[in-house]
Amino acid sequence: MGELLPILAQMLFGLLVVAGLSWSLAHPSHRHNVQPHQAHSEWLAAKARAEHLLMEMLSPEDYQHLARRGYIEVRSPNVPERCYRVPKYRGRIHVYEAGRPVMSLCVQPEHHIPDADVVLIHKLMIEGNEQEYLRIANRFDVTPFRQYL
Repeated sequence: MGELLPILAQMLFGLLVVAGLSWSLAHPSHRHNVQPHQAHSEWLAAKARAEHLLMEMLSPEDYQHLARRGYIEVRSPNVPERCYRVPKYRGRIHVYEAGRPVMSLCVQPEHHIPDADVVLIHKLMIEGNEQEYLRIANRFDVTPFRQYL
């Protein structure tokens, strides 16, 4: 029994560490002594800043298109007739060539950030380094049915 005690103590310590980390990740408002109402107001302020930045970075036409249609179109800097449809809210990026869907992409940030920031990140990544954007994206083929939508 004396030999087993140190092993059990190590196992218990490991379980406590894992449980503590799991709880901390599941309850982010409790990290850094942030109160839930404070975290919510900070989130709302972050969303407002992100929306303001998006409005400044997009042309008025693109911003109106985003509001009306729910996506912006980002032209490929490298492939003629390729267009990326970036949705206003999280979701797949649909890629069109010559007006026809050719694939969809999934690229998400590691941390939760406002949707307006995600839209802007997609736009800047595509325009700034399309090859790297395509390298990190999860690709999905277009099903035969979706080709005609």
